Amino acid sequence: MELEPEDVLVTTGGSEALLLTCLSILDPYTEVIIPEPYYPNYTTFVHAAGGVIRALPTCPEEGYRYAYRSRIESLITKNTRAILLTNPGNPTGVVLDEKEMRMIADVAKKHKLFLICDEVYREFCYDEKFGVPTMARFRDIDQNLVIIDSVSKRFSACGARVGCVVTRNRELQQAILKFCQSRLAVATVDQLGAAALYSVDPEFFLRSKEEYHLRRDLVVSRLRQIPGVMVEEPMGAFYVMASLPVDDADKFQYWLLESFQDHGETVMFAPGAPFYETPGKGVNEVRIAYVRKREELERALELLEKGIAEYQKTMMNE
Repeated sequence: MELEPEDVLVTTGGSEALLLTCLSILDPYTEVIIPEPYYPNYTTFVHAAGGVIRALPTCPEEGYRYAYRSRIESLITKNTRAILLTNPGNPTGVVLDEKEMRMIADVAKKHKLFLICDEVYREFCYDEKFGVPTMARFRDIDQNLVIIDSVSKRFSACGARVGCVVTRNRELQQAILKFCQSRLAVATVDQLGAAALYSVDPEFFLRSKEEYHLRRDLVVSRLRQIPGVMVEEPMGAFYVMASLPVDDADKFQYWLLESFQDHGETVMFAPGAPFYETPGKGVNEVRIAYVRKREELERALELLEKGIAEYQKTMMNE
């Protein structure tokens, strides 16, 4: 997409980009529609601005897909201010195709809503039909669209606290700029490092995507070998959601840390419930990030399989 310098505001990471956007867009009790499961800090950003989340439900049986016009529009009220989504998704790895993106853009335009698109994982799509998905291709929603980007995610540069807000809405830009001017800027060294990253050869993204693709295939394959585990193949990002044959993933995680070991090792994951707004959902789900080396992922999944088997025996004996 073609951008002008005034379309971009640099922030201290993608998190600040999201926070400043929410502070600029939301008033107390205004609503944001977010497909669940979603990145838990969205709750923090929306609530910090006084907003309310309207969760757009999904389910594992439908592959966590959410681009259904009737479902989205059924959540829109007079208080709705924005739709917030991650594409590709965290924690699900769901990637919207062009038809789905166009539909959501049309809904935002029709109802005069902001469309906040967290696109920090857009370089990591494992099916070539998706290309590099971005809502910026739809120029008719320039006044609705806000794109969030992050150096740490895009370049797999963990800890690099440089992000940005991209929007062609000048009124919104001015509102966000006021917040930017009220705090210290991103450290100069970080900005110089980020600028250098944007000059990398395109082969960097190809090699990174190929490696994540191999890790995804390993993780999904091993998860499907564990009896009782349900998992959909993610098409982007570097996360996978899975349903485990346990009563409570959070309880199971504590048990793994306190009561289980194999040759002195155990394993950790992110329990699924905190990724949902709806109470009771995601209780037996987990998010796994396949960002470690393949041999480490193989061992982690071996530990998970052994842990599940031993945990089930323990529960039966109680």
